[in-house]
Amino acid sequence: MSRTVSTRSVSITRDSLGVYTATSASGATLQFGQGEGLLSPVELLLAAVAGCSSIDVDHMTSRRAEPTRFDVTAQADAVKDTAEGNILENVKVLFDLAFPEGEDGDKARARVEAALRQSAEKDCTVSRTIEAETSVELLQTNA
Repeated sequence: MSRTVSTRSVSITRDSLGVYTATSASGATLQFGQGEGLLSPVELLLAAVAGCSSIDVDHMTSRRAEPTRFDVTAQADAVKDTAEGNILENVKVLFDLAFPEGEDGDKARARVEAALRQSAEKDCTVSRTIEAETSVELLQTNA
């Protein structure tokens, strides 16, 4: 087994109170925060879990046939606990997939269960990181 480590980063810029823009190393941007028309950080986390697994499953199934429907919903229970703090529990990612009739569609449908399993057990960095209970440090770089 080999192990390689590379750093991933995103920077956040405050646009206004409760509104922020995330910028990736490649220059892609996404505005988020609190307010009308914005995804919240919790919704972004759910989108990241669903998106990561969606990419995995899409690559593993669409080699066989292009999906006619590929809808994914991530949901979780938001728990507010005055003693333990806020957390999401029972995260579920629901895949609603359809493939065309015929041999290629049959091959894609037959691949879905294994693709979901491989994403959950090996490939989806986001869900595997959540399950690993990775530490998070909040640090100030300047005073």
